[in-house]
Amino acid sequence: METKNSSEARLGGGDPPLGDRLRRRRKELKLTLQNVADRSGFSVGFISQIERGITVPSLTSLIAVCRTLKVEIGTFFSPPKVASPVTRRAHRPVYALGKGDGNVSYERLSAAFPGNVLRSTIIHEPPGRRSEPMSHEGEEIYFILEGSLTLEIDGERVVLKAGDSAHFPSTRTHATWNHTNEPATILHTCTMDVFGDGEPFGDPDNSLAVTRAAGRRGTVKKHGSR
Repeated sequence: METKNSSEARLGGGDPPLGDRLRRRRKELKLTLQNVADRSGFSVGFISQIERGITVPSLTSLIAVCRTLKVEIGTFFSPPKVASPVTRRAHRPVYALGKGDGNVSYERLSAAFPGNVLRSTIIHEPPGRRSEPMSHEGEEIYFILEGSLTLEIDGERVVLKAGDSAHFPSTRTHATWNHTNEPATILHTCTMDVFGDGEPFGDPDNSLAVTRAAGRRGTVKKHGSR
């Protein structure tokens, strides 16, 4: 993992903590924790933990909360911009929504240009990290570069190891969990606007395709919707 640019890319250095800013916005709108939870599709406990700084949301979770609070994600989060179609490993900043080694960190791969649909990052998932179950528009792909990750979709769990991938419509309820004692590195591509560059795209269907590194030249294992 490239760490040269990590410290300068971490967010919120001189600003109030993310949770404090989200709480302030919620109170401006006279919304309760229950209101925000119901409208964003999360539990009250999860929203409360974000506001208290106990939990750092993923990019997609933060977008869902921002939509509920009727505010642009750029108000709380400004990821690095990619002006060139080519990124270099040694010069890609590693950024995160919170400080500390226990938070998920990201490297932005995809550029922004008129009409672009794909948003791609390398995700560095720390040991034991669980995401909150969620669903949203679009579709996404996980490709495991290093380590292992549990992916749960509509209550069905599958363990992905290095070289494995999963492709599914994001409208299905999904969550991830690094169930190991080692970091996991994931190439993640989605059609949801996780950078705040423009409107999200996506036309999901009802299929989930999981491919294994050892058998990618053969068949693709498919899980139908429940």
